[in-house]
Amino acid sequence: MRNAALVLGIIGGLFAMLVGFFSFGYTEAAARYAEVEDIFGPIANRELIRAVSFAAPLLAIAGGAMAKVRALWGGALMLVAAAGLYVAFGFNVFTMFPLGFCLLGGILAIAAGKPDEPKAHF
Repeated sequence: MRNAALVLGIIGGLFAMLVGFFSFGYTEAAARYAEVEDIFGPIANRELIRAVSFAAPLLAIAGGAMAKVRALWGGALMLVAAAGLYVAFGFNVFTMFPLGFCLLGGILAIAAGKPDEPKAHF
């Protein structure tokens, strides 16, 4: 379960990084060119989107990397990343896979309380 959490966290973080690149770029383009917001609509919370675009991929990748040794901490980081993605971007076609990978990786990491190794986090 820890290996699955590791892989899911890293892949979810990489997909979240793609979402973050485009979201941060969109907020920057909308700030510089007023026509962008006129065409595609206004941005509700620019600073939240920018913060989550940076933090969520970091948390997901770090959580996935920690999942093998410190499964509880890694799982918590992946769940925080998934929560941030959901709050900032919602559930849509671009966020469904990063959300799913981070959520499942976090759940698997936390559920790995009794691993094959003698070190459990419970």
